[in-house]
Amino acid sequence: MRTIIASLMFLAAVLGLSGSALALDKENTLYIDLKDGRVVIEMLPKAAPKHVEQIKKLAREGKYDGLVFHRVIDGFMAQTGDPQGTGRGGMGSLLQAEFSKEPFKRGAVGMARTNDPNSAQSQFFIVLKDSNFLDGQYTVWGRVTSGMEFVDKIKKGEPPANPDKMIKVRVAADVKE
Repeated sequence: MRTIIASLMFLAAVLGLSGSALALDKENTLYIDLKDGRVVIEMLPKAAPKHVEQIKKLAREGKYDGLVFHRVIDGFMAQTGDPQGTGRGGMGSLLQAEFSKEPFKRGAVGMARTNDPNSAQSQFFIVLKDSNFLDGQYTVWGRVTSGMEFVDKIKKGEPPANPDKMIKVRVAADVKE
């Protein structure tokens, strides 16, 4: 009898966790539509509140729509968010680094910056492969929860010939589907 009760409690806990894990916090979810499909990013406001705030603001203003992936290194990362498409531009305020214990595992989304840790603005990158050497050096503000197969298809190069673009970037709470 004790085994049955323990099993039922375990099952309830698992079902409870899976239900909440599947519940989407739309205010902290970012949709990036690419030519091959939608990338869904869980934003991490507890780890990087100012970075998430700026990403949401720029997305809501449509500033990311149509921007190219200007630097895509095979087996490392895909970078975007520069309105000039060169890797030298930015939008929004300069942000103070918000380093955390969030690791740069495949699908982590971090802010690009210059040598100054407090120079991030709008450029960000998605790591294609675990890149733990970036841990504590760059701000992690999100992680891809679905659509990595589409990120993997982004044309490679520095810059890529005929680079892929972010067609549309939206905060999920603002999307009516």
